[in-house]
Amino acid sequence: MTLTPTPADKFTFGLWTVGYNGGDPFGGPTRAPLDVVHVIEKLASFGAYGLTFHDDDLFAFGSTDAERRTQIDRLKAACEATGLKTPMITTNLFSQPVFKDGGFTSNDRAVRRFALRKVLRNIDLAMEVGAQTFVMWGGREGAEYDAAKDIRSALERYREAVNLLSEYVLDAGYDLKFAIEPKPNEPRGDILLPTVGHALAFINSLEHPEMVGLNPEVGHEQMAGLNFQAGIAQALYHGKLFHIDLNGQRGIKYDQDLVFGHGDLHNAFALVDLLENGGPNGGQAYTGMRHFDYKPSRTEDENGVWESAKANMQTYLLLKERAKAFRADPEVQEALAAAKVAELAVPTLAEGEGYRELIADTESYENFDSGAYFNGHGFGFVRLQQLATEHLLGAR
Repeated sequence: MTLTPTPADKFTFGLWTVGYNGGDPFGGPTRAPLDVVHVIEKLASFGAYGLTFHDDDLFAFGSTDAERRTQIDRLKAACEATGLKTPMITTNLFSQPVFKDGGFTSNDRAVRRFALRKVLRNIDLAMEVGAQTFVMWGGREGAEYDAAKDIRSALERYREAVNLLSEYVLDAGYDLKFAIEPKPNEPRGDILLPTVGHALAFINSLEHPEMVGLNPEVGHEQMAGLNFQAGIAQALYHGKLFHIDLNGQRGIKYDQDLVFGHGDLHNAFALVDLLENGGPNGGQAYTGMRHFDYKPSRTEDENGVWESAKANMQTYLLLKERAKAFRADPEVQEALAAAKVAELAVPTLAEGEGYRELIADTESYENFDSGAYFNGHGFGFVRLQQLATEHLLGAR
């Protein structure tokens, strides 16, 4: 089965993804760089919705104002000609030597001030190109040695930076929100705000928490051995899923950035089912961009780059079809009922009931037959998972 992506699917790609030249810590580039106009034209021809980028992806670090303007104008003209959008941009605070100890949390105060100015300038660019989300990945915000970084001071400097950027956006009247992207490690030995949970706690400390949400990435959560679908469910629960990065990861190792689904396919299926069918009324739980943050394998030529881009979209659409069939299957509905999945949404306490009424209810404890759960009252979770597997494999 081949499905055709359209802009309505809201598939977006980072310029750094399809533009990845194949270089890694053990070898140099295996592909020539791609021009931004060429990238925009190719993605538009495949039915993508948009392109995202770091400032340094579009124009080299240290570019003159004229060089910077030339590249911005070329991007805007290509987007206008193709209809491709730029819904998100971000700032590179990790590649250049000046950021070797981080940007917002560098021990060097002058570096922190430089990082803030770089981001402020890029916020203005976000508005110029029509972005609504500004992602913040603190790839160098961390340490390798425990004595090298006062974590409490680092978090306070991180908070100071996000508060200042929020103030700037509010004073300028910009329609822009921030999305923090957690990652546990790599390139630093340990990175601040390593998981969805850490980032949520940090957001609650901010002066304008309503302006700041999350941009979780499949590989980043799975690098820490966490369940990505569960993390996304928690982000949705808190109303903080502002953006999402989709890719593939195979276990706890380095960040692989595989094509979406080319890792834990079961979890990818569960994720798509959540995003597309997990809303309060059974509809979409998330209506934002489906952003692919992956790297085409360094084994591929340019043709392979575009095949991998199409593979991301195709896999998502196939999983979306499979998830729809799964939800419509009468046997699945029976299994869900047997597993009492919907019952979890029923409050444990009745309306108006408190601890006094609960204690007075002898059926809840004194007369409750807990022994009946030994070799009885099975939930049928294995059957439910097998049905999901059969749908995932196209056997139903």
